[in-house]
Amino acid sequence: MIAFYVHHHGSGHLHRSVTVARALGAKAIGLSSLPAPAEWPGRWTVLPGDADGADELHDDVTAGSTLHWVPRNHRGLRDRMARISSLLRDEDVRLLVCDVSVEVALLARLHGVPVAIVAQPGHRVDRAHRTAYDLAEVIIAPWPRRPAPDWPPSWLDKTVHVGALSRFDRRPVAPESAVRKVLLLWGTGGLTVSSAQLRAAAAATPDWSWDVAGLGDDTGCRTPNLRHHGWVADPWPLLGDAGVVITHAGQNALAEVAAARRAAVVIPQRRPFGEQHATAAALIRARLGVVVPSWPEPRRWPALFARARARGGDWKTWSSGDGATRAAAVLRELAGGR
Repeated sequence: MIAFYVHHHGSGHLHRSVTVARALGAKAIGLSSLPAPAEWPGRWTVLPGDADGADELHDDVTAGSTLHWVPRNHRGLRDRMARISSLLRDEDVRLLVCDVSVEVALLARLHGVPVAIVAQPGHRVDRAHRTAYDLAEVIIAPWPRRPAPDWPPSWLDKTVHVGALSRFDRRPVAPESAVRKVLLLWGTGGLTVSSAQLRAAAAATPDWSWDVAGLGDDTGCRTPNLRHHGWVADPWPLLGDAGVVITHAGQNALAEVAAARRAAVVIPQRRPFGEQHATAAALIRARLGVVVPSWPEPRRWPALFARARARGGDWKTWSSGDGATRAAAVLRELAGGR
């Protein structure tokens, strides 16, 4: 049996884990604070939260910088770890796939369970990350091979670069769109742009129709070429209709744009460990999408759309479409075919 720990922040970890678990072709155990997804192929255990009431300044949440999140005397944390320990004790778990938690990876290995780490971009050589990456049997990198000057050879030797992983990888791709329609695709992590800036950008591009997904509704919007959809569970139809997609540099959002083979304007956001800026730098090196450091002035948008269209939506070097299958093969072998 293979177990998956799924981090609860954002939706990317969940989408990625579901995609890989389904590619395994066998039942898996899911562990997360998130509710069970309908498409999960097996059992799902909802874990207690470990953050409510925690005080980062007084509860020594990093245990003297040795870990990332272990607040002192927190009941939810104790119950969470006890539940995971009980499952590792009582079930025939041959491998735990961790996406992501240093603490859960360490807990599993202390139970004698091998661990596969799903890597995150950015500067990950702090003491806690070193512990998790050092103990891992394998590191799954959901991006193509690229320079990693701060990674030691021991990590690189056990890393499998599978490329971007998207829940949409097996869906048929619509022909590249010639319509002047832009999709602003955002997630739950937040966006450093105001409604006024968004309306100004749409007003500066009157020959483009804007769809906005994942950013909430703007009930006061009177910009005729701007339509808010709120949170969209399945953005694939909107991706297929888009001539250009504007998104952040998160792994899941880029994987979905890559799966749709769409031209893109990418705006990296501030995240821990410089995650999105590291990904943006990789896009620039690979000449994928058009990367801008912050939300542009309204007058710049027509030229940015033209640049994105000229660059096109050929993401094959970033996303081959078989990343989940390749990751599943590695995990199956580690778990002894179970």
